[in-house]
Amino acid sequence: MTTPLGGPRFPNEQAISFVREFRVTVAPAYENRAKLRTSPPLFLLRVPRAAYRSSVDRVVAALTGALRQRVPFAHLPAGTGEEADARLLSASAGTQLYRSAPQHMTPDRFPHFHVMCDLVGYIRSHPQEWATNTNQEAELRTYAGERRAHRGGALAFTRMEGPALDGFAGFLANLSWLSFVQLLPRRIWARRVSRKVMRGWLGAEPVAQGSNNLFRVMDHVAAERSVQLMDDAAHEEALQEFDWLLLRALLEDLRRPAIGRVLPGRRRRTSRPVLFVELPPAGEPGARAAERFLRSLRRAQATAGPPGPLVVAVGVPSEALLRELGDPAESTFPEASVRLADNGAAGGPPVLVTTSEADLAARGVPVLPVGPKTFRFSRYVPAAIVSGVTTLALFTAGLLLPPVLFPPPRDCLGGTGSVAESAPTKPVPVEAAAWYGAAVRTIDQQNARAEKYADQGRTVRTVVAFVSDPPKTEDETRFDGTIPELRGIAMWQERLNREAAADDSLIPLRVDVREAGVAFRDAGSEARKLVAEVADEGSAPASDRVVGVLGFAQSRAETQAALRILGEAYIPTIGTTATADEMLTGPAARTYWPSTPFNSREARIEADFASTENIVAEPGFEDRCTPAGHAIVIESSADLYSHSLARRFVDAFDGTHQVFDFNQEGDFGPAPLGGAVSQPDAAALARALCAALEDEPDSVVYWSARAKDFTALINSMDTAGTCTARDVTVLGGNELTNVAQTGAFANKDWLRLYYSAHRLPDDDPDASDRTRQFVAAYDAYVKNTTEGTDPWKQDGHSAVSYDAFHVLSQAVRRAGQGDPDVERKSVLLVLDAGITFNGATGYVSYDGANAPPRDKTLVLLRQAGNRPKAVLACGAYGPRQSSEVQGPPCAD
Repeated sequence: MTTPLGGPRFPNEQAISFVREFRVTVAPAYENRAKLRTSPPLFLLRVPRAAYRSSVDRVVAALTGALRQRVPFAHLPAGTGEEADARLLSASAGTQLYRSAPQHMTPDRFPHFHVMCDLVGYIRSHPQEWATNTNQEAELRTYAGERRAHRGGALAFTRMEGPALDGFAGFLANLSWLSFVQLLPRRIWARRVSRKVMRGWLGAEPVAQGSNNLFRVMDHVAAERSVQLMDDAAHEEALQEFDWLLLRALLEDLRRPAIGRVLPGRRRRTSRPVLFVELPPAGEPGARAAERFLRSLRRAQATAGPPGPLVVAVGVPSEALLRELGDPAESTFPEASVRLADNGAAGGPPVLVTTSEADLAARGVPVLPVGPKTFRFSRYVPAAIVSGVTTLALFTAGLLLPPVLFPPPRDCLGGTGSVAESAPTKPVPVEAAAWYGAAVRTIDQQNARAEKYADQGRTVRTVVAFVSDPPKTEDETRFDGTIPELRGIAMWQERLNREAAADDSLIPLRVDVREAGVAFRDAGSEARKLVAEVADEGSAPASDRVVGVLGFAQSRAETQAALRILGEAYIPTIGTTATADEMLTGPAARTYWPSTPFNSREARIEADFASTENIVAEPGFEDRCTPAGHAIVIESSADLYSHSLARRFVDAFDGTHQVFDFNQEGDFGPAPLGGAVSQPDAAALARALCAALEDEPDSVVYWSARAKDFTALINSMDTAGTCTARDVTVLGGNELTNVAQTGAFANKDWLRLYYSAHRLPDDDPDASDRTRQFVAAYDAYVKNTTEGTDPWKQDGHSAVSYDAFHVLSQAVRRAGQGDPDVERKSVLLVLDAGITFNGATGYVSYDGANAPPRDKTLVLLRQAGNRPKAVLACGAYGPRQSSEVQGPPCAD
């Protein structure tokens, strides 16, 4: 395999190592194709301005000559004439890669790119359509379907003409043909491709604004850009966004299929696509288009996952472009080869290498042709053979082998350990007053910092945080989530006010912490007091003006009434861990946005979980479990949270059930669940519960009441010891996180405990980077502000309040962009429009409705000692995750 002496050579005789690594990066040996999983950085090869044209031709000719008919590549020339700067190089890149793919190799399909290319092309060609009718969603969908049918494939038959019949029969035949042969298949295709694109990448981008419909998103983009395009078809801002959309769609297509393993498509991914970009000097034709493409690449690579193409830009980059690309340091060709060999991340700085006139005058380095493995027939042939053989084998096994050989699994979900496994011998000591005071001090310090901003003329506003009275004893602290919640609020305020020093668009916020009584018994009166204050705040300093409320941590009748009072006054409120559906009723529906999933969703997931997963130990076997056939439900009917959760669990649970209404104060509601037995005494309830477990050994105890009552019951059961010879399984709501993680059940080796939470533990393999970053920041904050062992590292309350404050601060920031006074009504308008970000608790996406974030994360944990373990994670924990594809018990 040689290169003729007269053929083009790569300039600079020091580039031998770079050329070698270029060939390996593009087409590694077949057994080393795992190298293709990376996304290499952008390579900028700067050539002398005086010899720009000949230098670019020589570099591109030398590199492309090694790739022809072996590796898909795109050469993006600068072009000539006035239209050169109006081109979208991303469109040319995708088209060339699609057409240059070697036969029978992958990736060979570009569904994201093609549909985005069609939509962008239509918008650029018809901007005047949005001047007369701002809603062109249907036209975009129709045009995209026609273009897809024109390209052939399964949708091509929709272009066939209908039957040529006359009269009424002809009318019916044509109507049927139009409906079922043309319109319906295209509508099904449009729905499918929209879901694929939105879930694949576009739904996570700010341009989507929480929408899940591709054509609606592009209709909004077109409506916003149409005025610019009608005034100037080459409007730079509009072209930059279109170029990014096309390139981001292309990068998503280049990720598929994954690399390696046994599937034919994966095994045939043997080379990496390459893009060669000609970069003219600033001011020359084509320079704007090339620089636009490189800016789009940097933005697109920030959210696109690997693998990605190798992009080589050759020419004269302007100083402005280099600044936008992160001011890459000058490298030599040997250093550039190291960046290639190290599989550097695409999100890192570009590699900038300069080729001098002396390098161009030398003979240069020959670039040998690459030799990736090729294939003689389509990947569908082995796929069909393997599928057929597998189907036949499974069918035969199903006929010949009796079901007794395939018993259902009996492994216990999350293991067989109890809450006492690896637990400390004593509960983790807590310092109620000191820890609460530390969080409040941080908030006071940040309030002082915000006031300094106000003295400098910055816009500063106030947020009210309603919390319950601080716990006074160790036991009260274990039953209460106030301290971790205040920590989350303090952490976000500290971050917001710190970042505001460099970012003028941020609005520093003061936090007014208001205690609303034990168990929020004074929530209503505190809410009325706040309403009276904001009605008379005209004379107060601007920094004291309240723009929103954070609260409440518990669903009670008192907090429900408080939300209605705040709603009547149109005060924006972001909830923390109050989960009852009933909180969002009456006037609260105008101004309240919960942060956590409703009880209705949690109860449905937990009911399905209990009746389908192996969580109840079989009698006589500690290491064998079955799903629950019976549920012993314990509620507190006078408690809004408890009664709401228990009622919904009973409605959703497939097995039988019985109910106990438990409250140690004897406070029972007027409408307990049907058949509920009221019980104010923990010891008596323990005896009744043990009797029920004896009668129904496949029972799960479903706990919806408060943590204090739960501790009393567990202690009574342990003291009596009448039913603790076998393990007892308890499934509960997020209320139990307050006490479970403090080691309060350290010696209860008979208790298997599952409960809900709102984020994954940081040591879970599926925990996101955002969650791990939050936990690291939380650990540092606790270490810097308090002493002793923190029991709430894995508790979700701090992360929920952190994200809730993030929501409110983002709404205030966006409101301030259009309303210098930052009125509460402006904040409400922003919340109505929707807010999206990737947070500590998972993906937070409000679509404008007064409801929890769309498909918000719900986690079920199994407590083993002081280390919870996630056994189920439902919802959009990441931007591309969804309950719909996670299956039961997550999916409806």
